Amino acid sequence: MSYLVANLPPVQCYVRKEYLYDFQKGHGEYEPCYWVSVKSIKGKALYIESLLTNYGALFDKLPISAYVWRTDIIESEQLTLDHLEIWDAFSYNIAVLRKETLQGLQCKVFMKDRKMYDGNYMFTIDSCHSDPNELDTSLSETPNEHKSFNIIKLNNGQFAAQPNNRVLFYDQSLTPRGVTKPDFKVSTHEFFCENGAKWSAGDSDEFFYEITEK
Repeated sequence: MSYLVANLPPVQCYVRKEYLYDFQKGHGEYEPCYWVSVKSIKGKALYIESLLTNYGALFDKLPISAYVWRTDIIESEQLTLDHLEIWDAFSYNIAVLRKETLQGLQCKVFMKDRKMYDGNYMFTIDSCHSDPNELDTSLSETPNEHKSFNIIKLNNGQFAAQPNNRVLFYDQSLTPRGVTKPDFKVSTHEFFCENGAKWSAGDSDEFFYEITEK
């Protein structure tokens, strides 16, 4: 678990040049880059750091809306940041992982405009509260509030960071042609193996201890 900053896969893409000039110029221009790291600041959008190869320069603290994976995009099809990432970061403690079962799968993302957008799964950013000696002021471990960020390469040329309940994944071998629309409820429970158990192993020093009923 990383605090504040975590490494990202070196995704080759482009940064919208207006983000490099604080929106004062560069509109409609693109600069090639590679993703380097992601920064998670509670209550703010995820910030991506990238290597601008033409300059040998690092540029950080840009939102996911700053990046496209192709330059022949159609501007009318581009989505704003609040559509691409609907939740701000939940914690300063994050992990980046590639869910191998989902690697490269086609998916559909249900956006705020209530439309489905096609794309492909890339990797996931998740968070928690990792220091028991610090006051937990986040909702990163509250079952019905916590969200992970699945990074999706959208067909419109953009990237998105979406929670599980906004994405449908399609595996040609596992998923039927006509999938069933999920109608599940949000999980509000926490689950424990030891809480309430009426037995104890604390009274035995035997390797294969016998359980004692309380």
